[in-house]
Amino acid sequence: MGGSHTWRTSGFPVELTSFVGRRDESADVRRLLTEGRLVTLTGPGGVGKTRLASHVAKQIARTFPDGVWLVPLAALGDEAFVPHAVADALEVGNEAGRPPLDVLVEHLQGRSLLLVLDNCEHVLRSCAILAQTLLAATEGVRVLATSRHRLGLVGERLYPVPPLPAPGPEELGASAAEHSPALRLFADRAAAVVPGFTVDEGNQHAVARLCRRLDGLPLAIELAAVRVRALGVDQLVERLDDRYQLLTGGSPAAAPRHRTLRSAVDWSHELCTPQEQLVWAWLSVFVGRFDLAAAEAVCGGEGLGATDVLDAVAGLVDKSVLLREERGGQVRYRLLVSLRHYGLEKLEDIGEVTVTRRRHRDYFARLAAAYERDWFGPDQVAVTDRLRLDQDDLRAALDFCLTTPGEAQHGLRMAATLWFHWVAGGAWGEGRHWLDRALRAGARPDATLTRAMWAGALMSLVHTRSAAVLTGADPPHSAPAADAELPVPAPPLLPADAFGTGRAATTALGFVVLTRVELACTLVSRGRAHEATALCAEAVAVCEAHGEQWARAWALRTLGLAHWSLGEYDRAAEHARACLRLPYTGHRRQSLARTLDLLAAAEAFAGHAERAAVLRGAVDRIWHDIGGDPTQAKGAGRLYAAERHARRALGDQGYERAHRRGGALSRNDVVAYALGELRRPTTASAAAPDTRPLTRREAEVAALVAQGLTNRQIGEALVISQRTAEGHVERILVKLGFSRRSQLAAWFTARAGGA
Repeated sequence: MGGSHTWRTSGFPVELTSFVGRRDESADVRRLLTEGRLVTLTGPGGVGKTRLASHVAKQIARTFPDGVWLVPLAALGDEAFVPHAVADALEVGNEAGRPPLDVLVEHLQGRSLLLVLDNCEHVLRSCAILAQTLLAATEGVRVLATSRHRLGLVGERLYPVPPLPAPGPEELGASAAEHSPALRLFADRAAAVVPGFTVDEGNQHAVARLCRRLDGLPLAIELAAVRVRALGVDQLVERLDDRYQLLTGGSPAAAPRHRTLRSAVDWSHELCTPQEQLVWAWLSVFVGRFDLAAAEAVCGGEGLGATDVLDAVAGLVDKSVLLREERGGQVRYRLLVSLRHYGLEKLEDIGEVTVTRRRHRDYFARLAAAYERDWFGPDQVAVTDRLRLDQDDLRAALDFCLTTPGEAQHGLRMAATLWFHWVAGGAWGEGRHWLDRALRAGARPDATLTRAMWAGALMSLVHTRSAAVLTGADPPHSAPAADAELPVPAPPLLPADAFGTGRAATTALGFVVLTRVELACTLVSRGRAHEATALCAEAVAVCEAHGEQWARAWALRTLGLAHWSLGEYDRAAEHARACLRLPYTGHRRQSLARTLDLLAAAEAFAGHAERAAVLRGAVDRIWHDIGGDPTQAKGAGRLYAAERHARRALGDQGYERAHRRGGALSRNDVVAYALGELRRPTTASAAAPDTRPLTRREAEVAALVAQGLTNRQIGEALVISQRTAEGHVERILVKLGFSRRSQLAAWFTARAGGA
């Protein structure tokens, strides 16, 4: 067997359906197998671990002279039988009745092969012992395992198998089905039961929505596709709320746990400890991503301490029930929708839905109050980011308050506490929605409602008056309006108790600043820009003293607007650039667009027509990206006069060229250009080809192969021996799953853009 070189694949079932997508994932797993001898594919039931492992094993079979061998473990009920199952797969006899592990060690010494241990989660300890023993006793054996739980061995490479990405509405188009693995999988499986079925422009939105609702789980998508035989895609989407009754069309020949999505999830649930099962049920009230503190708040108590919750969360992560994600140094967890629904059913079974959702609500109400307290200060950007991550669960908490008798007052207080989020995030309409719902549900108006409504009204006035100033045919240059001598009405003072008691200081400061900015906008709109500058300077100083950025950005923009109105365009641009230097401005696209609006107007009238046109192109692109129509936005008060001024200087063709350059800039380049750090932007730059998963040296070798060089010529070019060059080429072919140099050349050329 050792010298057969037949590249055998043993134990793998004949695939009756095509393997769809997973090109990048396959390459990643192949790379990991070159880096380590034990690779474990993890993920929830139905995500496609077994299929991916089988596909990769067949791709790299030629690199293992003694074959690749599938060892199915799902049917085992006793861990003691794992070595026996491996021996059976390898067709190793044991007539003497020796310990099977000893027989395997003896048999595998000196051999080069790949063992695929499939479905290890329920016999984990025995799989770990077997893998550790075999890898320690041999040099040419590699193990590829699939499991909902890692084996936990030193040197183990983990690869979480992701769901298939499903395109969003903005990604759909004529060729969406070709480029989306999820859509291709659905189309392939549906065509098997409805010959001629395709995903086209008529049904792609519904299919994409269906795949998104199914979390991109291949098993769920396949089970749903079978239903096309009786239901249309739109009907499938409508019936997904009862998904467990719907998705029962799996093949009777399939493993029992794969016949339905329900049985796949049952399989995972049975593998959990009672404590993990309980925590799973409690965590099902989270609808978005949550951190450990949130899990402890919802699951703590009732006999479980923080350490118990941590252990349960860790166990659920290991079993692929919880998905662990890390971004910006913060670790968060989430349940796939299917697993969350399952957990909610278990929560209903034990009668704890309302009490658990109330604990969830209480935690996020406390969090909202803490966010409000910390928001007007140096942590504003971080608070904004964290709040955005919590937004789905904040909404769920609000919905609980407004759909549960006796909880409406809590909902009103929570929605009003989030006034800064609704206002600063440009979502005041959503804030009003929650406040109105709370009032209709029976909540009584209180100081928190007054505070929220006041903030919303202030920012609405700021938006309106800023746009009105920039709408005119030309800058007013401080020409008094007809009512300029009339007194400007100052906003009425809030009642003394409107700010509450615990966080009065910082909250009150925020309202003081907003009041000053709104009053300044009113003065500018009435031709009294000189008076407005003093108010804005005061507001900026207050914000700077407290490290605040959002209100400071409004104050700086209004200060720039005042100078623009006075014809002081350089000073207007100076304040706009000061605003751009605030991380918050670059962080929020609406704030960035409004600031660039002002800067483009200042540049146009300062005689910098090309810069104005480039900035205008960037502004129009930003509004387009965030769902705004630039044409409609101009009709609502965008910079007609500034645009006309720049067009007259550049001519229509010159203006349009500069405008297109601005529209092609990245966000970072837009800011750099606006700040004078990027002199003349270009629309494209040469980029190195993406040669992952190759190392830098391997990429150099691949480039020379693509040029048609022989191994000897590659060695001469890189000053290495011909033998070393041959080794590089062979490793690259193995890593990429290719058998010929021509395949490698085509692969590299495609990534180099055909150069």
